[in-house]
Amino acid sequence: MDEAKRRDRNEQRLQELYPAFAARVGKVIQTLEAAGLRPRIQDAWRSPEDQLIAFNKGNAKVKYGFHNVTGAGGKKEALAVDLLDDDNPLNSAKPYLLQLAAAAEAAGTKTGIRWGVPAKLISGIDQAIANKDWNSPTKIGWDPTHIEPIGITIAEAKAGQRPN
Repeated sequence: MDEAKRRDRNEQRLQELYPAFAARVGKVIQTLEAAGLRPRIQDAWRSPEDQLIAFNKGNAKVKYGFHNVTGAGGKKEALAVDLLDDDNPLNSAKPYLLQLAAAAEAAGTKTGIRWGVPAKLISGIDQAIANKDWNSPTKIGWDPTHIEPIGITIAEAKAGQRPN
């Protein structure tokens, strides 16, 4: 995707997020861009129908998730994005994924980089991020480009709670 379209897409997708979460995702994007990367928000808000399709295909583990959050009157207030490497959208390289995780954590969010990784191997991810060793031969979890808030559950978000 050319640079103008990537930036426009990110701005449009940020509008689908709850404002406090959008600000955090914006910081993640800025951090990655400052490192010379080209992050692209692939998905932000997702309809319940699209979420069910993702669930049925095995791309999601929940039928209702942070992507589906809405506010009053059905206003889109998603609390999740999938932030791909626009230069390698189908197969983000490990350096991108580790930098994404580091930027997300610095912004007060988290990624799925640790999801499904055996407990004894998670320290490898933590060490790679702490040492900024973006080429570390560490194991990567099953949804590393997914970003979501910390300190709130899906059930709490569905019930109307939002992160600060």
